[in-house]
Amino acid sequence: MLQGKKVLLGVCGSIAAYKAANLIRLLTKSGAEVRVIMTTSASGFITPLTLSTLSNYPVSTDFLLDKESGQWNSHVEMGLWADLMVIAPASANSIAKAATGVCDNYLQAVYMSARCPVWWAPAMDLDMWQHPSTKANIQKLQSYGNTILDPGTGPLASGLEGKGRMMEPEQIVEALEKYFHSQQRLKGKKIVITAGPTYEPIDPVRFIGNRSSGKMGYAIAEELAKEGAEVYLISGPSHITTIHPGIILHRVESAAQMKDKVLAFFDQSDAAIFSAAVADYTPTQVADQKIKKKEDRFDIALVKTTDIAAACGAIKRTGQFLVGFALETQNEEDNALKKMAVKKQDMIVLNSLRDPGAGFSGDTNKIIIYTAAGQKEEYELKSKLEVAKDIVNKMCLEWLKK
Repeated sequence: MLQGKKVLLGVCGSIAAYKAANLIRLLTKSGAEVRVIMTTSASGFITPLTLSTLSNYPVSTDFLLDKESGQWNSHVEMGLWADLMVIAPASANSIAKAATGVCDNYLQAVYMSARCPVWWAPAMDLDMWQHPSTKANIQKLQSYGNTILDPGTGPLASGLEGKGRMMEPEQIVEALEKYFHSQQRLKGKKIVITAGPTYEPIDPVRFIGNRSSGKMGYAIAEELAKEGAEVYLISGPSHITTIHPGIILHRVESAAQMKDKVLAFFDQSDAAIFSAAVADYTPTQVADQKIKKKEDRFDIALVKTTDIAAACGAIKRTGQFLVGFALETQNEEDNALKKMAVKKQDMIVLNSLRDPGAGFSGDTNKIIIYTAAGQKEEYELKSKLEVAKDIVNKMCLEWLKK
């Protein structure tokens, strides 16, 4: 399955362009999110409307979205978006341009900006396929780290010479599934992650809470699942829902409920990530009925909640990997390092509310990651989806090297 994977499909001018429709259908059926780029000549074989309808995204063909306003279609953002780029069908012309660095259309610009693996599914007649220049260009692409999908020599080789015929969509999807399956670094691992706020009840109507949306925790859960982990997501109140089937969601409200649920899964888990904004205090008494407004002054007695991360650190067994979060407004580094040490965590992610664009509710974040081994890595402001990838990648590098 390709659940949650982002696949960028490039379609070139070839009679095999009609196969792109079936390829998109199979990719989306397998769970992938697909965006399409077409060369100008490709639209002569199949309409952008057809591929846009199947992918549920507008098809990109040019740098400008609106020539009158000058609205820009960023090839860099498109190249960074994808987990994998597939160019199918790939014409001899597009292969030659990519091999020699010619960048005269939107597809080639995205290709040269892509940081993900790029796969080519050539489609041309036999003479073009066997021409020495095409062979040389194919070899160049392979030397650049690109993968060539050919029925005779590709990952699903049938033993028959491809002769320039485009690999069938079913074969391409199967190759993608095998590739991503082999790339899953956390396959077989069970990971607990907390997300969102907690609501500490005052009466049946009111509560003490915070501004956490859960976006960061949910994004990390999705990335963990993409890496093959079985994820137990313990979430405080949040409107967000999960996407990947590998995530088992448990919704709670209070800090006590979150603690109980985390401890129920912690012992059987290989790792835990504490990204929830758990209330530090909870009312000592909860009224059975709504409290009426009477006195000018109203005091609520509060008591400390259990520190879930510290509780797990105290019973941490050898081999378990713990990741903490620190949201600070002053003495950020000192406070983060102290938390990591006291709670026996292997890694901690620091947010500072003094950084514009970081913190609760928004779609971006800016983090610094510290490790128990003494490493410090700062990251620029990014979307929380990209930040989640950075956190999971750093976790894999630190944890799996041991």
